[in-house]
Amino acid sequence: MKTLRTPDERFENLSGYPFAPHYLDVDDPDGGTLRMHYVDEGPGDGPIAFLLHGEPTWSYLYRKMIPGLVEAGHRVIAPDQIGFGRSDKPTEQSDYSVERHVGWIRQAMQRLDVQDATFFGQDWGNLIGFTAVAHEESRFRAIVAANAGLPDPEHFDRFATLQQQLSDPGAFARWQAYAASRDDLDVGAMMAGTLEGLDFDIGSLPLSDAERAGYDAPFPDERYQAGVMVFPSLANPDAFGLFGAAWRVLEKWDRPFITAYGKADPVLGTFDSMFQQYVPGAKDQPHRTFPDGGHFIQEQEPDALVEVIIEATRRGA
Repeated sequence: MKTLRTPDERFENLSGYPFAPHYLDVDDPDGGTLRMHYVDEGPGDGPIAFLLHGEPTWSYLYRKMIPGLVEAGHRVIAPDQIGFGRSDKPTEQSDYSVERHVGWIRQAMQRLDVQDATFFGQDWGNLIGFTAVAHEESRFRAIVAANAGLPDPEHFDRFATLQQQLSDPGAFARWQAYAASRDDLDVGAMMAGTLEGLDFDIGSLPLSDAERAGYDAPFPDERYQAGVMVFPSLANPDAFGLFGAAWRVLEKWDRPFITAYGKADPVLGTFDSMFQQYVPGAKDQPHRTFPDGGHFIQEQEPDALVEVIIEATRRGA
């Protein structure tokens, strides 16, 4: 497996991101190792908040949440998935799969000895994260789900019904087609909601030029973007069996499960109701909705999400 490693100078003096880098090795399917970066902030003996990003972001997405969680006494662990952030980047799209990413995140959980933690994920952070948590469920006391959906091959009707209730049911398919037609992605522009050629609004964010540069930092050029470009296509039948196995765990999950969704998200804004209905631990929880919130709710409602994580941790004690 050929990989690239983004030069360290790309990450110097990023706006709002003062966190020291930490690294661990995960197994390369070809027999070597890959270097995974993670943020590790807060007291070593505090309750763990494990934060997982999705596509096309990295732990920079959590820069506004980490200080509040640390102030509340949490130890915050926020990995960069392989192919993103400061983690190593396989150069071929064929090197990426849901199964491999789940395995890499599981290895991170194991090698960091994550225990009694609260999981928080959004977008692919939940698709991969839920599947990893399902295999490592004894390590977690609670789950907080931001904007995400998880297909279940035994109940595709549930997913299809909620997809049709979205403000733009075809948005994700068009995003997949957009990514498949290109060799590179202007990540900063996408995060700001100004990506040329993307014909739906994921939620315009008032990012400064410096913040846009923070999202662009991992990707000096298109050679570093194989993961970014292939991730949209990984939501395919090859992964559905893994997602179904995760659902078999979630449908028995009786620990706190709290949703916090931006309802203006045209891709995932309706799917909180699926988890609320079919995850036992979601019953009678203080779920949150943000009517004007878009897809990247961490940028818009960081303080509220911190409150939700703190409450989930408390309820799961």
